[in-house]
Amino acid sequence: MMNCKDCQSRLPDLFLARTGSPAGSTEVNSHLAACTACRAEFDSLLATFALLDIWQAPEPSAFFDQRLAAHLREELTSPRLGFFAGLRDRILFGSSLQLRPALAGALALVLIVGGGTFAGINGVSHPPAAAPSQPSATVNDLQLLDKNEQAIQQLDQLLQDDSADEAPSTQPAS
Repeated sequence: MMNCKDCQSRLPDLFLARTGSPAGSTEVNSHLAACTACRAEFDSLLATFALLDIWQAPEPSAFFDQRLAAHLREELTSPRLGFFAGLRDRILFGSSLQLRPALAGALALVLIVGGGTFAGINGVSHPPAAAPSQPSATVNDLQLLDKNEQAIQQLDQLLQDDSADEAPSTQPAS
């Protein structure tokens, strides 16, 4: 016994082989006789193709060729587009490759990579930078003094000058 899913997958084959009798069409025909939903689907398929058979393309107007020739002359005499406008028109309308899906995919990839990098989810983890330890004020002062030898020499000179000035004043006058 055939189920509806299998029957509906074989309906186009049954429709296309209406004149002949394809292999397995007896199962499909017996299912169509028993199942009203599948029979309605097959009748809908027949009605759609019957409408397509009677449809006729409209005839072009009498002045179609003349208007087309006028539009072509107009395009040939119009000024050339700039580089980017011509590139845009070629990509959107003139390419047989239809690059729009490829361009959309590339743009999506750029957005994903850029967004991932911005959000920090690119998979590369950086170790946190070690915070520089702040030395105490005394260590800072000692480092400054070591770096500035001139200041130390000036302080030594001042101390020597002060001791030289005090030494003669302490001696008694004779």
